[in-house]
Amino acid sequence: MSQPQPPHPRTARATLTASPDQEPFLDFEGTTPYEDYVRASVLGRLQEPLSDDPGEMVFLVTTQVMELWFTVLAHEWRTAARALRRDDVATAMAALKRSAYELESLNASWRPIAHLTPSQFNAYRGALGEASGFQSVAYRRLEFLLGEKSTAMLVPYRGAPRELAELEEALREPSLYDEALRHLARRGHAIPEAVLGRDVTVAYVPDPGVERVWQRIYEGPQHGDECALGESLTEVAELVWRWRNDHLVATRRAMGAKKGTGGSSGVAWLEKRVTKHVFPELWTARSHV
Repeated sequence: MSQPQPPHPRTARATLTASPDQEPFLDFEGTTPYEDYVRASVLGRLQEPLSDDPGEMVFLVTTQVMELWFTVLAHEWRTAARALRRDDVATAMAALKRSAYELESLNASWRPIAHLTPSQFNAYRGALGEASGFQSVAYRRLEFLLGEKSTAMLVPYRGAPRELAELEEALREPSLYDEALRHLARRGHAIPEAVLGRDVTVAYVPDPGVERVWQRIYEGPQHGDECALGESLTEVAELVWRWRNDHLVATRRAMGAKKGTGGSSGVAWLEKRVTKHVFPELWTARSHV
């Protein structure tokens, strides 16, 4: 018969501090358990402003925080996509619900830098060099998960083999919306074969047949799984649109219509992005219900 194992020292300490009358444990042999888990000291050493302007620090930290949210959202949407592949709607819905809260936090990240004047931004803009947000690997992974696929967007990563491999894998995988539509097809909905068998490495194109499926779902019982899935996806799509719109407004305030960093067209590019909705038939079907 195996002997019971003693609790891990840090687990034991946590148990001791669980009592409301117990003072927190303060004497650790090495780093604190909090540091071991969160790696706060590593995060705090990642900020290296390249200008003397004090405003650059908040711009840099805000951008890094956004990158962390991109990573979390990719995890959630990949979790949801894989769950839908198994027809596990409960797990998919839980991940989508979490991602909506996370998108709200991501969008709130614009607030510290959303009101920059051109002079304030110009004070450290030169430090960015050719850096631009569209070069973000984590954000590109999000776009691919949303169905915004493009092989041309792999070009910036040709010199980064690991990142390129990650994005190539994401390009080849069905998007979150692809998995949702395949799930609906297995539930007996008439998703067109052309959509089910489409080349998932290219951007999703709206289909009238998919629009009719969502129309019928929304005309049916509003308490069903399919309607709830549609509303969860719509919530994600709306928050993604708000992210793009907030990006546009912040950029317009900070630099007007000037050319963006990294060779982008700046505001003109962002204006085109704002006009596009992910999961398009979820929006157009509502006009026919």
